[in-house]
Amino acid sequence: MYLAIDIGGTKTLIALFSRRGRVLRRYKFRTAQGYKSFIHDLETNLSRFTSRRIRSVTMAIPGVVQKNYSVRFGNRKWDNIDLINPLKKLFDCPIWFENDANLASIYEGYRLPGKTVFLTFSTGIGGGIVEKNRILPESNEFEPGHKLYEYDGEVKEWEDIAAASALESYYHVDKATDLRKKEYAQDIAKRISLGLPDIVSEHSPKRIVIGGPMGKIFRLFAKYLPSDLGVKYVRPKRPTESVIYGCYIYAKQKEQE
Repeated sequence: MYLAIDIGGTKTLIALFSRRGRVLRRYKFRTAQGYKSFIHDLETNLSRFTSRRIRSVTMAIPGVVQKNYSVRFGNRKWDNIDLINPLKKLFDCPIWFENDANLASIYEGYRLPGKTVFLTFSTGIGGGIVEKNRILPESNEFEPGHKLYEYDGEVKEWEDIAAASALESYYHVDKATDLRKKEYAQDIAKRISLGLPDIVSEHSPKRIVIGGPMGKIFRLFAKYLPSDLGVKYVRPKRPTESVIYGCYIYAKQKEQE
């Protein structure tokens, strides 16, 4: 069995996969603000799985991973933190770390021809780039949310205009997925469209997958996305679970190396 851990800005999801890729168990818990509290909660929830025969653990990090060990979180003030030793205390198996958007892109682009760009519109805007079921080197430098664009007379980072959190703030809703009325569609599409021409120009993808909370309401605004870029826009196969399924595929790939 394979263990997948997706650390999100508000919640952490743990999933236990069978050898053939079926999810056997899922657990969620709130991602604490403090690192020590998070580690305590993580160890407590992972203890449910210590009696299982785990072949490997893959953890999805919302930030930068270096040498499968040193990590820098994008949504927490944690830097160069140690996650491998808490996991080693619980599991005697290979442990892998990878960026969450990279893992989601592996799943969403799996076995598809050409290059796939996955974009997650959540607390910020992240992304991953894959081709032939592998994360491309350019993906590790891919930070689309920090590019600057002009919108409504102001120059801001793309994620401050189009991330789910930005839309929640602008429209005064608790969740971006509540924005299902047709009157929101063109504005949402306009915000999302700002960064798409640069992505197509720089990376020449065959498709762009719109993930995160905006992936759940993809059909609301999809028809308003630019049609002249020569790229296909795609709703994610699993808007809320692309990352953990990517963890499973990644673990299987590492096993075969």
